[in-house]
Amino acid sequence: MSTLSIGLLYGGATLLAMFAGMPIAFALGAIATVFMIAFMPHGSVDTITQNVYEEMASITLLSIPLFILKGSAIGRSRAGQDLYGALHAWMHRIPGGLGIANVFACALFAAMAGSSPATCSAIGSAGIPEMRKRGYSGGFAAGIIASGGTLGILLPPSITMILYAVAAEQSLGRLFLAAIGPALLLVVLFAGYAMWRFRHEYNAARLHYEAGGAHSELLREDTLTTRDKFALLPRVLPFVVLLTGVMVALYGGYATPSETAGLGAVLALALIAGIYDVWRPKQLEPILVSTLKESTMLMFIIGMSLLYSYVMSYLHISQSTAEWIVSLHLSRWVLLFAILIMVVVLGFFLPPVSIILMTAPIILPPLRAANFDLVWFGVIMTIVMELGLIHPPVGLNLFVIKNIAPDIPLRDVVWGVMPFVVLMILAVIVLCIFPEISTWFSDLVMGK
Repeated sequence: MSTLSIGLLYGGATLLAMFAGMPIAFALGAIATVFMIAFMPHGSVDTITQNVYEEMASITLLSIPLFILKGSAIGRSRAGQDLYGALHAWMHRIPGGLGIANVFACALFAAMAGSSPATCSAIGSAGIPEMRKRGYSGGFAAGIIASGGTLGILLPPSITMILYAVAAEQSLGRLFLAAIGPALLLVVLFAGYAMWRFRHEYNAARLHYEAGGAHSELLREDTLTTRDKFALLPRVLPFVVLLTGVMVALYGGYATPSETAGLGAVLALALIAGIYDVWRPKQLEPILVSTLKESTMLMFIIGMSLLYSYVMSYLHISQSTAEWIVSLHLSRWVLLFAILIMVVVLGFFLPPVSIILMTAPIILPPLRAANFDLVWFGVIMTIVMELGLIHPPVGLNLFVIKNIAPDIPLRDVVWGVMPFVVLMILAVIVLCIFPEISTWFSDLVMGK
């Protein structure tokens, strides 16, 4: 059987297994095992555990459960609500300050937790009710939190970027540094839209009131004093210091990513014990159970994805596909556009983890041949995969928002995030035109 036939059969069987409702890890592992039995030497089946272990025996992957523990410790305490409350207090006088505070809270919390769903849940549980109480429309409030949560896989520590660094064999530190500029760009775009949208809703509410309509909460002014503002800082500053310390240790070369993850996890547990009195076994149980479940699920998906990629490489499916793409002699930008469209489509069905590990052997060689910077592409691909978290039909963050705000119709949530989808596409275009936004900081710190 030709490589083309095997490749088509391999891809078709995978899609069939996934559409049948089989969990991703089991689907990838089962298909890989069946094709090993059918098309590889019989002894290869005996090496499945060895292959998976060798692929996962990476010191970089060790940091994933530790970052999850750090995020779980912060996400399951009141840190998110307190962070949001402090930002709201200091920014409430800015037009749209409440929406901007939610964007900044999502960015800071995402940088501490590294998880988009956790960010949506922690900030949204406080932010959405508060915004709606102040007169923000349900769709607008949901859109801010859902899109702000996507920063969780772009801002360090990003599990998605850790896996991309492993798959593309790129420096994790350089990749983390390259993501800071684009993350700030997205924060500015999101905050700018929040301010514009607030002015639009505020003016509409004012005109309605002047015409004899009901008084909107959007027109209400807060009366927080300076004492109130400073009273909110003691619980927040230690976590900001933790985030800063982790960044300095990682980017300053004082610790490896795994050491940084371990230090961050220990300090996060120490902070919630000291600030929120969360230290008893019964209180720590939800944190540890959540960490264990999420780490096990994620590492199982990684292991099966790596086995799937190994079989695809052994059968020359990935190499042949990459050679075929190169033989088309597409212009480098057409090639990039086609790959990003493929990533968007895959985002309808797969999480970022599987997309990276399944597509890396196919898309990276053509991109390397086209002289694209793979660190820069890693940032671009991460932003595009973020779209998968908020665009229908499967956007995970949409369902997280629906869970914490069940009274907001899903239709309103979807329409609320669409402007942010447009802003993310705009950010990708800007980064393609000005790649230095992504690369200058990493080049400055680590050299070209």
